[in-house]
Amino acid sequence: MRVLLIEDDETIASLIREGLEESRFAVEMAADGETGLRKAQRGAYDIVILDLMLPGRDGWSVCRSLRSARNTTPILMLTARDAVQDRVQGLEAGADDYLPKPFDFSELLARVRSLVRRDKVHKGRVIQIADLEIDTGEGKVRRGGEDIHLTPREYRLLEALAVNEGRVLSREMIQDRVWMDDESYSNTVDVHITFLRKKIDAGRDVKLIHTVHRAGYTLRGPGTEGA
Repeated sequence: MRVLLIEDDETIASLIREGLEESRFAVEMAADGETGLRKAQRGAYDIVILDLMLPGRDGWSVCRSLRSARNTTPILMLTARDAVQDRVQGLEAGADDYLPKPFDFSELLARVRSLVRRDKVHKGRVIQIADLEIDTGEGKVRRGGEDIHLTPREYRLLEALAVNEGRVLSREMIQDRVWMDDESYSNTVDVHITFLRKKIDAGRDVKLIHTVHRAGYTLRGPGTEGA
């Protein structure tokens, strides 16, 4: 499996590289944001490990650029800054997970393996519910043949609901397991559900996103029983 490590601290980069290579990952390095972005855009990697504070272009900018270009490679954001707002901003930019320094390498390795495993489950799969299509390989969404443009967080929310078709996901499950963010306000999920409904269901006879009172949210097509 191929890893792109974008980290300007030579000592930390060497330790991560050595540990990953011992675990049979092929690691490519970049020491600044611009170089890292170019490599990520041109190469086929299983995961990007991205430092936040980088020379030239910071990690937030690299992450946003990749996601705006529909690059769905899993991103683990790695940084010494562990303030809540930094974590939220990283996740909003499109990062899949966030690990503050200092860290134990065994935890980093576990997170890398988890993200790669999750990505491979969905890669190349098209989920279809009624006239809604989600191409998990390309990160594209269509309904009734019409392209629907979602933010990274809206997309992850929709994909999670679709993968669990008919099953109710609570607000806590979405925050903890989908966004991996237990620090955001309790109404954050409700707000994003509202945005998602406007893009997915507004103006359509068949509604796919449903609220289950005091339980959470579910996505189901006609004839699908709730779980």
